[in-house]
Amino acid sequence: MMGPGWYLRRLSRMGPAEVVGRARHAVVQRQWRSALPSAPDWPAHPEFTASLPSGALGKVSGEAVSRLLATADELMAGRAEYFGVERSDFEAPDWFLDPKTGRRAPSHVYAFDVPYRSEDTVGDIKQIWEPSRHQHLTVLAAAYALTGSPAYASRVAAHLRSWWAENPPLQGPHWVSGIELGIRLLSWVWVRRLLDGWDGVTALFEDNPDFQLQLWHHQNWLATLRSHGSSANNHVIAEDAGLLAAACAFGWFPESAGWRTSAMRSLDVQLRRNTFASGLNAELASEYHGLVLELGLAAAVEADAAGTPVPESTWDVLGRMTDALASIVDNRLRPPRQGDADDGFGLVVDGSETDRWASLLASGEVLFGRMDWWPPIPGDDVRTALLAALASRTPRPSGVRPNRRPAHLRDAGMTILRSGPVWVRCDGGPHGFLSIAAHAHADALSLEVRHDGVDVLADPGTFCYHGEPQWRSYFRSTLGHNTLELAGRDQSVSGGPFLWTRHAVTKVLEVHTPQDGPSRWSAAHDGYAPAVHRRTVELDGDALKIIDEVLGEDQPAAARLTFHFGPAVTVVLDGTTARLRWPAEPGPATTGGEGRSGSPAAGVGGFGSVAGGDGRSGSLAADGGRAAGSVALRGGGERGGATGVDDPLVGRVSGSLPGAGGAVRTAVMELPPGLSWTVHRGETDPPLGWYSAGFGRKEPSTTLVGSGTPGHLTTLLRFS
Repeated sequence: MMGPGWYLRRLSRMGPAEVVGRARHAVVQRQWRSALPSAPDWPAHPEFTASLPSGALGKVSGEAVSRLLATADELMAGRAEYFGVERSDFEAPDWFLDPKTGRRAPSHVYAFDVPYRSEDTVGDIKQIWEPSRHQHLTVLAAAYALTGSPAYASRVAAHLRSWWAENPPLQGPHWVSGIELGIRLLSWVWVRRLLDGWDGVTALFEDNPDFQLQLWHHQNWLATLRSHGSSANNHVIAEDAGLLAAACAFGWFPESAGWRTSAMRSLDVQLRRNTFASGLNAELASEYHGLVLELGLAAAVEADAAGTPVPESTWDVLGRMTDALASIVDNRLRPPRQGDADDGFGLVVDGSETDRWASLLASGEVLFGRMDWWPPIPGDDVRTALLAALASRTPRPSGVRPNRRPAHLRDAGMTILRSGPVWVRCDGGPHGFLSIAAHAHADALSLEVRHDGVDVLADPGTFCYHGEPQWRSYFRSTLGHNTLELAGRDQSVSGGPFLWTRHAVTKVLEVHTPQDGPSRWSAAHDGYAPAVHRRTVELDGDALKIIDEVLGEDQPAAARLTFHFGPAVTVVLDGTTARLRWPAEPGPATTGGEGRSGSPAAGVGGFGSVAGGDGRSGSLAADGGRAAGSVALRGGGERGGATGVDDPLVGRVSGSLPGAGGAVRTAVMELPPGLSWTVHRGETDPPLGWYSAGFGRKEPSTTLVGSGTPGHLTTLLRFS
């Protein structure tokens, strides 16, 4: 639970209007405690008219259907995985159980009394909330729609009836957070649509008083307690998207027309506020860009299909977001790993092996048209075919679209340097979004470097939100990123797990990104004022140079320069030279391995269990996977292999050396000699040397730390 100090810090980040709004919400919550709001009478014969057009399902590719059915059949067998925890109870799930801790959240407590941040009381709330987004049910409903097999539909009905019975309005943990209600409503819209033709569908929805009660209370909650102020981030997008979609598809209440109007207006405003002019999501958290784009597309298409006018500005934002995504992905369609990531999805109708980012770009291609500079997109997902069939017109962004691939998104401070298979993300943007920057990390001037889609210098990820404060602090710390830490502290000041009280200010000083030839980027931040950290990055062919300088008269005496490697990379450190090697990514560079979508973040049948950011399981430590340290190897045995170097590898080895079974890629890193370099892998006290491929999952990876006095530090990374 949060203490008084946290509440004071949180209050300090609010403006007067937000304080007044939160006071009003508190009054409403007190009123609802004593008197549950009453739903209006259900219409005598409601009719569902938001069906898919005839022939829409026939446009789904056979490959997409096969992937979907593989996931659906795992669910039918009762198997699912959420955030790295496998479940075998999904024939009849316990909606309040956290399988990770074994704790069960209180189910008959007034919703706003549930201490959902306390893992000791309720368990890991993400493990409890995620199944109740009902995105596994949209997968099963899609399986019914594409096969006609009633077993899928019957399982969906059993889960919905169970959930509605066990979660009466405003009781228990599933009525606490608006984002959960919004995504759940969107799922219900698509479940009803995809079950069209099943003989039990009207009894489950239109003729069901339990559904009537749930539907009205979900929408009334969202219309009354909409997120605002410093919390108006991806949460308000999900709330508006769910309210809009439900009011369009189930427009059977006296309030429905008003809900449609207000939700559409708010969604339009909030999408513009949450998106830079360049098209990147303003939270500067890559996975939330995907979540907001999925939610926005689903809601806008729903409104368009229902005849509700969608502002041109809404389509324009969604088009810019799609172009921005196309501009920043690497050659395997993986976006950056910047900021927080919790594996959240907006709409799931695909199998778990469908690539999330390829699917989003495919939808954008159908709705907005592709630009000549876009990467090739495999168009074989379920969602794109269904969204395209629902849209009554083909929207076009009203603004001017870039005629070449943007390398520098100025307002977001993101710069992508490219040279053949080498992809480099440079971070020179704002710390985060709004006054609390909830999903930001202290990562100013950090880098990500990939070779043919494989993480070489990696952003370690997120791993957790609640319940494990030491790990939450590490994964969003300055030390946990590829940048320079001074005086043993973060660049920005944290006030809690989703709160920053001081934001480092970063300024991009120079960007040179020609279509051919060397590229250069330079930026600085004031997080250690009066000292200034300035970093310059130059990419010339297969050589990457990183120059770090600390400027100013009052410089901290201690500095730590960190480089975090992807889990597939083996690091051999010999003095100030690090030799790197990793298995080559198989197949052509057209699709990504991380970020698989379809089933919710909880993958089903192995979905979500990908360990490495390059789409494969990460390598074990050389000592057999023990949790810490590195192994000293001296003398012969391992040789340079693909590097063409005849000298044996000597020094400290971190990670397992790739075998001879496949192609190997190599690189050499020359580290600043003025620092003392140490190898870290899988350490826990304190945490250091970890990689999180997805929420709730972490594995050891190698981190090099150079300690010493700040000055002019030059690092050279050369790919063989």
